[in-house]
Amino acid sequence: MSVSGPQAMRALDDALRDIRREEDEITRRIARANERVGKLRETELGQLRALAAVRLSPDVQNELAGPLSQAESRARDMLKEHATEMAGMEKALAEQEAQLTRLASERHALLEEASEHQARIDALGGAVSAALSADAAYGALLSRRTEAQGVADEAARKAEQAEADREEKGRPYRDDTLFMYLWQRGYGTSAYKAGNIVRLLDQWVARLIRFADMRPNYSMLTAIPDRLREHAERLAAELIDLDDATAERENAALDAAGGADARAALAAAQERVDAIDADMLAAEDAREELTERQKLLADGGDPAMGKAVDLLAGAISDTRIEKLLEEARATRTEEDDAIVLRIEETRRRISEERAELEDERARLKTLELRRRELEDIEFEFKTSHYDDPRSRFDEKQLVGDLLTDFLKGGMTAAAYWAMWRNSQGWSGSSGPIVPSAPPRTRSSSKTGKGGKFPPMPGGFSPRPPSGGGFSRPRGGGFGGGGFKTGGGFKGGGFKTGGGF
Repeated sequence: MSVSGPQAMRALDDALRDIRREEDEITRRIARANERVGKLRETELGQLRALAAVRLSPDVQNELAGPLSQAESRARDMLKEHATEMAGMEKALAEQEAQLTRLASERHALLEEASEHQARIDALGGAVSAALSADAAYGALLSRRTEAQGVADEAARKAEQAEADREEKGRPYRDDTLFMYLWQRGYGTSAYKAGNIVRLLDQWVARLIRFADMRPNYSMLTAIPDRLREHAERLAAELIDLDDATAERENAALDAAGGADARAALAAAQERVDAIDADMLAAEDAREELTERQKLLADGGDPAMGKAVDLLAGAISDTRIEKLLEEARATRTEEDDAIVLRIEETRRRISEERAELEDERARLKTLELRRRELEDIEFEFKTSHYDDPRSRFDEKQLVGDLLTDFLKGGMTAAAYWAMWRNSQGWSGSSGPIVPSAPPRTRSSSKTGKGGKFPPMPGGFSPRPPSGGGFSRPRGGGFGGGGFKTGGGFKGGGFKTGGGF
């Protein structure tokens, strides 16, 4: 039994929510443990004061009571302030998580709505194909486009080869220090400027290395790839114009067959999904920032918590009570022995709390890694349009045991993503409802076995920040920014002998 794209997307969303919930819970446990350490320090201080009451003279007790009591009072106020700030942070995180849940639910609903619109478009396939087959202008456009695609592909191939030659064949020139010295000074060109003595020396060097013979060769080696790349880009731009013209006639045929409303609705759904993806990315980044601040607060990284603990620790170390503790252990006085036992028990509990804190910190670090990897996978999932209603996965355990194995660290993120790619295929008409790239890119792609698109090279890429200068477009499993109202109909599934 296969798993649909939307079902898989929900499973990944649920897993992310579970991880974030567990992160929040561990962070809260760390906060509570740090608070317990602070209170245990406070208890220890009181027990040491009790020991002082037994062992010290009244004058010394009065001398110690002031600073110790002040330290306790100030630390207690600081810990209360810390607890209030933690509560506010937890509320903000809960609101951010609720927003992400709402956006994800709306996105899933839009995908299902888009599937219905696409079904209406697919139902008009026969009429649209017949109209386009009878359209001589459309046939001419397809022929021109096929020819232009071949020319553009060849130009791109030549540009890539020239760039590879520039790198490989240009290396001996770049490794020649004397040649590069003269080249960078512009020797032999109008850009060359030098005094008489330097000019004489440069002439001598040029004759020595035969620079006059080498410069034209290196100049061609560096210039030709740029000219070829410019030519390839011009051809690619012409191909875009042909794509737009072809898509315009395709959409006109669809509208004439009664598909205008469905196409407009599909475009509107796409626009909303793009907006949701942008909102989700910003919300995830905002939540990440809140999470980092919460973890800092929870682990004693804020000034209030740090000062409270330092204040108590300083009050203890600055007194003479530690000497009393040593003396009490050496006596047989029952009263001070009981206090010593209580102090030792308090310090044992502090040690246990600290050990537990280290374990929780390690678990939190592992969870952070898994969550970020899963966010990267989900980003690629959307970018590849694997959450499209037409997307199918043969391996249902990808949302079961394999997902659990990945989350437990049993496999790498790259291996888990490769399983998604290898299992994915399309049902119904080939491809997603809304293509993941403009028609010019799709039409030059070769599909693999079973109608699958070729896997994305190099595993998966980290999810970009919402406001950063990342070069890739933010993915939208439904549209990904590649759909154009005037050119998106190509993914509708009509095959008439061209790119349609």
